[in-house]
Amino acid sequence: MVDTTTAILLVVRTLVLALGILITYYSFEAYRRTGTYYMRNAAIGFGIITFGVFIEGLLFEFGGLDLALVHIIESVAIGLGFIVLLISLRR
Repeated sequence: MVDTTTAILLVVRTLVLALGILITYYSFEAYRRTGTYYMRNAAIGFGIITFGVFIEGLLFEFGGLDLALVHIIESVAIGLGFIVLLISLRR
């Protein structure tokens, strides 16, 4: 049986994952339309961030890793995604 807090967390994380996938998809579609490097980088950056959200849940639920460790892994992915987005905006 899943407790309420776990169920809420699962729903919220699933929504965040779905939003990340949509943002990545629309960024990639904008890149295909415009061919601009910053939209390509935006798609890559958002994809990395979304992957971080996805991998955190998998590693915690099925990988048996410590919660702090999976948060570190997710934070590194988010940081890398932000770096790519920053590079995209700075050029």
